[in-house]
Amino acid sequence: MNKILIINGHPDKESFNAALTEAYTNGASAQANTKVDVLYLADLKFDPILRYGYRKRTELEPDLLHAFELLKEADHTVWIYPTWWGGMPALLKGFIDRLFLPGFTFQYRENSPLWDKLMKGKTARVITTMDAPIWYYRLAYGSAGHKAIKRVILGFCGFKVKFFTMGSLKNSSDQQRQKWLEKIEKLGKSEAKASRKHLGLKDSKTELSVS
Repeated sequence: MNKILIINGHPDKESFNAALTEAYTNGASAQANTKVDVLYLADLKFDPILRYGYRKRTELEPDLLHAFELLKEADHTVWIYPTWWGGMPALLKGFIDRLFLPGFTFQYRENSPLWDKLMKGKTARVITTMDAPIWYYRLAYGSAGHKAIKRVILGFCGFKVKFFTMGSLKNSSDQQRQKWLEKIEKLGKSEAKASRKHLGLKDSKTELSVS
């Protein structure tokens, strides 16, 4: 059974990101031997602030414990969110701050600068929208948000990451948005067909490459 977890990090459940979530879910759910779980972070009850940093552990709320179980069981995760101010919304960043903890998604080795990637072997698809043109985001800002989630967050914990980026959203027509939704549904279908060890992740033509 291929297990896919979709995480929607937009605080507004009536946004275009919600439509993208539905499109991917429809595509992935249509495939045999595939279990799809969806988390709308706007529905979860948790404090998004890491109150004590890493000085002492803050107990995880039930919703975060449930989210971690889904994350741990999933072969493939899909992160859907808007790029705001070059990065992710505060809600999603808070979710990561609270949940991506030592002993959960990574573990430092004793007396060593190295660490174990506890999510190694899993894959991730980042689907993000932005109002800026993609070329401008890349040239002017160096794809800062993409590099952060790929290298510093998901990659740090062991995920293999690919992107599907859409921009400029604010200047897009209804026809263009419909085309994006159709592409995302097809992406859900194609990624759900793959096995756990051989998820065929391919960048779309709107991919913003981050090496």
